[in-house]
Amino acid sequence: MNERFRPRPRKAADPVVSVDDAELFRSAIGRVRPIGERAETAPRAEPPAPEARQFALDEARVRDELLDNVFDPGDIEVGDEIHYLRPGFPERVLKRLRRGHYSIRAEIDLHQMTAAVARDAIKAFLDEAIAHDELCVRIVHGKGLRSSSRGPVLKRLTEQILRHRGDVVAYASALPAQGGTGAVLVLLRGD
Repeated sequence: MNERFRPRPRKAADPVVSVDDAELFRSAIGRVRPIGERAETAPRAEPPAPEARQFALDEARVRDELLDNVFDPGDIEVGDEIHYLRPGFPERVLKRLRRGHYSIRAEIDLHQMTAAVARDAIKAFLDEAIAHDELCVRIVHGKGLRSSSRGPVLKRLTEQILRHRGDVVAYASALPAQGGTGAVLVLLRGD
């Protein structure tokens, strides 16, 4: 029997444990120290300060992407979206147009045009689209990045022309993949 083992006084309800079972138990659990005895422990080293590794990796990736990719100011959305629905038409028509649910049948690009040339081009384009039953069209007016303090001249001109034509049912700025605020989708009324 282990000399450090001091059996506690037996109570009537305790199960009887043989000496062999007690020895087997003590050999299985190994050396133990009594609760009141202090254990000698090695001093613990200070844990390292936490490091935000993922944050550092993300920041490095963003920096690398900015340096590797060519910046195109035309990708930036400039200005507000424009939209219009002629009175008497259901609101869902404009919603569907803004979500890109109509198939674009024709388009015109006004880049590099003066306001006078663009005005005539828009009118001729819309008349031709109606004549050919192309009732959903896109007009690319640009974002006006080179218009200085005057703002997007062709965008304002396009909106002004569309609002005053009786054959325009609705118009809305295009989805980002279709030109964003640099283009407008127009829904026309056929004959």
